[in-house]
Amino acid sequence: MNASHILLLISGYFVLLLIISYFTGKNDSNEDFFKAGKQSPWYLVAFGMVGASLSGVTFISVPGWVDASQFSYMQVVFGYFLGYMVTAFVLLPIYYKQNVTSIYEYLDDRFGFVSYKVGAISFFISRVLGAAFRLFLVAIVLQQFVFDAWNVPFEITVILSILLIWVYTFRGGIKTIVWTDTLQTLFMLVSVGLSIYFILDKMDWTFIEFLNSPELGQYSKTIFTDDFSSKNHLVKSFLGGMFITICMTGLDQDMMQKNLTCKNLGEAQKNMVSFSIVLVVVTFIFMLLGALLFIYADTHNIAIPLMDGSPKSDLLFPEIALNSGLGITVAVTFMLGLIAAAYSSADSALTSLTTSFCVDFLNTEKKPKKEAKKIRRMTHIGMSVLLIMVVISFKYILDRNVIDGLLTVASYTYGPLLGLFSFGIFTKHQVKDKYVWIVALICVSIILVLAKLPNEYLGGYIFGYELLPLNGLLTFVGLWLIRSRPAVPSLNDIA
Repeated sequence: MNASHILLLISGYFVLLLIISYFTGKNDSNEDFFKAGKQSPWYLVAFGMVGASLSGVTFISVPGWVDASQFSYMQVVFGYFLGYMVTAFVLLPIYYKQNVTSIYEYLDDRFGFVSYKVGAISFFISRVLGAAFRLFLVAIVLQQFVFDAWNVPFEITVILSILLIWVYTFRGGIKTIVWTDTLQTLFMLVSVGLSIYFILDKMDWTFIEFLNSPELGQYSKTIFTDDFSSKNHLVKSFLGGMFITICMTGLDQDMMQKNLTCKNLGEAQKNMVSFSIVLVVVTFIFMLLGALLFIYADTHNIAIPLMDGSPKSDLLFPEIALNSGLGITVAVTFMLGLIAAAYSSADSALTSLTTSFCVDFLNTEKKPKKEAKKIRRMTHIGMSVLLIMVVISFKYILDRNVIDGLLTVASYTYGPLLGLFSFGIFTKHQVKDKYVWIVALICVSIILVLAKLPNEYLGGYIFGYELLPLNGLLTFVGLWLIRSRPAVPSLNDIA
C-alpha cells in the first residue's frame, strides 16, 4: 500500500466525517456544541467512549509496549475499572444535580473563584498535553508512512491533521462527536480483529493455538509482585490506574462532557458501567495483539522501525500492517483503525478545550447568544493553533513510549483536581480560597522533585503512577491546612 493509496483512504474517511458533521451541526448553537441538547442515547455514548478512551495511544503504543513491559499494563487497566465505578456513582450524581456545563463550576460553588480557576487551569494543561500526545502519535505514523515519501515536513503534517479536525467539529461540537466517535470505535475494533486474524493465518495458527503457544508465554506475564520498589508492582499499578481514571475521566471535562449529553443520571451511569466492562476486554485484546506483533516480527526478521536514528516500538504495528506483505485488507483496515483511534480522542479534546475555555474563562454563558457563538468559534480556532504548536514541540522533546509519557504527565497535572474534588466531596470545610493556587503549585513542585530524585536516594525505590494519588493527597493536606468553617453538607450527609 503506497503513500498515494493511504492519502486517498484518509480523504474518503474525512468525507464521511464531514457528512456526519453536516447533519449534526445544522443547529450550530452553543447548547448543542457544549451539551448536544442532552439528547444522546446512553448506548451510543458508551460505544463511542471506548474509542475515545483507547485512542491512538492504545491502538499503537500499547502493543508496542509489550516487549518492554509484557502484560503489566493490565494491572493498571484493572485499576481503571474501579476508577470508572467511582466516577459513575460518586461524581456523576454531583454533576447532574448541579446541571453544570463545565464540571469545574462545582469548584466555584463549593469553594470560590480561585479554586474554580485552579481546577479549570489544571484541566486545560492536562488536556492540551494529553491531546498533543495522541495527535503526535498519529502524526509520526502518517509522516513515516505517507508524507516522508513526498518530502512533506512534519510540521505540515501536524497542521493538516488538526485542520481536518477543526473542519468537522467547528459547528456541531460534542453533538457531532458523539456520532463520529461511534463510527471511529467501530473502525478501530474491526481493524484490530482483522489484524489478529490475518497475522495468525500467516503463521498457520488458530487463535487457541496462539493462546497456548510458548511464544506468547514469553510476553504474557501480567501480575508483578516480586519487587515493591519497581515501577510496575501490582499495588502501585492498580492504585495508579484507579486514580488515573478518576482524574482523566471523572475529573476531566473532555470525558464528562460526553456523559453529560445523556438524558438523565441513570442513563449516564449505565453508559459508564457498560463502557468500562468493554474497555477492559478490548485492552486485553490489544495486549494480545502486541505480543503477536513481536512474535511475528521475530519470526520474519522484521526490525523495529527507526525514528531519528532510534528504534521506535510505537511504529512496529504500522510497519507490519503496511510493509510486511499481509495484504491490502490489513493495510486498509489498519489505516482506518489508526485514523479513527487517533481522531476519536483528538476531536473531543479540541471540543472540550473550547468548551472549558469559553465557560470557565470567558463566561460565554452570561453573554448574549450571538456574541457567545462568535466567541466560541474564535476560541475553537485558537485551541487548534495551540495544539499544533504543542504537537510539533513533542518531536524535539519526547524521549519515551507515548503511553508511558501520557500517564506520567497525568501524575503531575491532575493532582490538584484530585485533591480539590476530594476535599469538596468528603469534608464539610470551606477553604481560604485565595491561597488555593499556592497549595496547588507547591504540591506539583514537590511531585516533580520526587519524580526526578535518583532511585539510589530512595533505597532503590522507583516512583510510578502512584505519584498521582500522592499528588492528590498532598493537595488534600494543603487544603486542610487552609480550611475554614464548615459550610456545606459532606457526601455522607447527602447520602
